[in-house]
Amino acid sequence: MLDIRALRKTFGAVEVLKGIDLKVARQELVFIIGPSGSGKSTLLRCMNRLEEPSDGSIFVDGVDLLSPKTDINLMRRKLGMVFQSFNLYPHKNALGNVTLALRKVLRKSAAEAEAIAMAALDRVGLKEKAGNFPSQLSGGQQQRVAIARAIALEPTVLLFDEPTSALDPELAGSVLAAMGDLKKAGMTMVVVSHEMRFARDFADRVVFMENGEVVQDGPPAVLFGPDAHPRVKAFLSELSH
Repeated sequence: MLDIRALRKTFGAVEVLKGIDLKVARQELVFIIGPSGSGKSTLLRCMNRLEEPSDGSIFVDGVDLLSPKTDINLMRRKLGMVFQSFNLYPHKNALGNVTLALRKVLRKSAAEAEAIAMAALDRVGLKEKAGNFPSQLSGGQQQRVAIARAIALEPTVLLFDEPTSALDPELAGSVLAAMGDLKKAGMTMVVVSHEMRFARDFADRVVFMENGEVVQDGPPAVLFGPDAHPRVKAFLSELSH
């Protein structure tokens, strides 16, 4: 589904990604962890070309994302992105936030867009909040609206960049539960987060990055177990203090 080869990204003289290789299979949940500044978010942003890679290749479902012939706007619909900040329009209610792209980008009729949006809100447990504005929703609910907005476009892959870091633990739980449901429904997902319990319970693979490189890539049982790389063990022990 997602095939990244020798991906590099430099900002001036600083090399942030140093030749990343990463494959994500259909319906797989890949969790990316590592210290701040390791290049996790930059990698995620390169995956849908919010950042332009300096070198390497990215294939999404067989399509070369970096080819000049590729329609990047079409591909971005296939690569849903959920950010740390919810990026909701304050003057639109939850339903309006979800229907906007359906109407503007996919050119759906108002009735069709509303039906799809209500189904998406239902999937994240917020059908009854469709008429509420962002200011009337908790942070966790706002983030779930953002997830509904992403899944309404029926993406091939969902990318999550620290989706719970702006939330307190109680509110984060509702967002993680919605993500867990998406995983069970077969959504292909790449998640950058510090939610280690979620990684342990739901990830198919965990990727540890440091200094712009992949240090270890394997199932949760390996990275959270005795066979973890020494750097992974040190990182996890720091988190638990």
